[in-house]
Amino acid sequence: MAKRRGTIIAVVVVLVLVAIVVIRLHHGGAKKKHVASTAIPVKIAQSVVQTVPVYLDALGTVVPYRTVTVQPMITGPLKKVLFHEGQFVKRGQEIAEIDPAPYQATLDQAKAKLAQDKASLLNAALQARQYASLVAQNYTSKQQAATANATAAEDRALVKQDQAAIETDLINLGYTKIRAPISGLTGILQVNAGNIVNPNLANGIVVINTLQPISVQFSLPQQDLSQITAAMQGGAPVRLVATAEGDPQTATVLDHGTLSVLDNTVNANTGTLTLKGKFPNPKLELWPGAYVNVRTLVRSIPNAVTVPPVAVQQGPGGSFVFLVKPAAAGHKDATVVDQPITIGYETEQLVVVAKGLAAGDQVVTEGNSRLKDGAKIKIVTAPKADAA
Repeated sequence: MAKRRGTIIAVVVVLVLVAIVVIRLHHGGAKKKHVASTAIPVKIAQSVVQTVPVYLDALGTVVPYRTVTVQPMITGPLKKVLFHEGQFVKRGQEIAEIDPAPYQATLDQAKAKLAQDKASLLNAALQARQYASLVAQNYTSKQQAATANATAAEDRALVKQDQAAIETDLINLGYTKIRAPISGLTGILQVNAGNIVNPNLANGIVVINTLQPISVQFSLPQQDLSQITAAMQGGAPVRLVATAEGDPQTATVLDHGTLSVLDNTVNANTGTLTLKGKFPNPKLELWPGAYVNVRTLVRSIPNAVTVPPVAVQQGPGGSFVFLVKPAAAGHKDATVVDQPITIGYETEQLVVVAKGLAAGDQVVTEGNSRLKDGAKIKIVTAPKADAA
């Protein structure tokens, strides 16, 4: 009896185990079937046709458009300073004065000397005419007439010399009023009123910089020479963009300008080209000595097919994208295919596809890592915040 009961229990256990195995196999197959038929959720983007600008990026230094160290032209005590440090001044504006008294006295002396020599010239000219008349009547010798003419000529030369001295003294007197040679912003005053100044001051009186417009000097590799010269020969000014430090493609734009000059020599030590651009600088956001990014627009690509950079994948055969294929008749899920592409130009914002895509093609931008050629996909609409 006990033996029969043990047999029955063993049979029941075996049946239970078989049932469990059958159930598991059934659910496993269903699960595999479900996984195999599940579409992978992805986000997509549409290729866009647009004109894409091509920039060459470089780090530049802001320099004044013009800079002048104001030097006195004569020696004397600095009597007045007529500007304050950091003031904008206009060309021709009086900014300082040297004591004019000694130079006025010298001018007065030269004028008096001129008057004296003119009187002497008048007398010498009269005597020369008289001797010429006497010689004609044989009342005096030709030697005396020649001497009188020479004296008149000498006095005439003295008068011209006095006139030149007066002009020099007038110039020196004018130099006592120091005027701004250019319009711009003054820096730190180097000499205070009361000091004796002269034309050999080490730092001058003040430095004036023109900030509107302003220049930015930068360098590019010599390999870019062909692109730069082609842009310069296009007829229109080569456009520049100055941005704050950081990624030039996303940094804050400070000003727009144009290329002023390409230096006539390649720097043999660095293998670079030196260029300078001109910027209007209306908000004074460009300041001499500061570092900025300079973007040089060398050309534009018209009718370029573009996609987001996240859509581009790299494989053994090169660059490719997962191109979305609409669902076939009788199927509800779209699929993807590996589409090889040729990249023409790329930035952090877009990739120009030179070959492999057409306008309006849809490509996968998120979920690429789970895809393979022919995989089924489910397109997920991006939330509004993501779209923004």
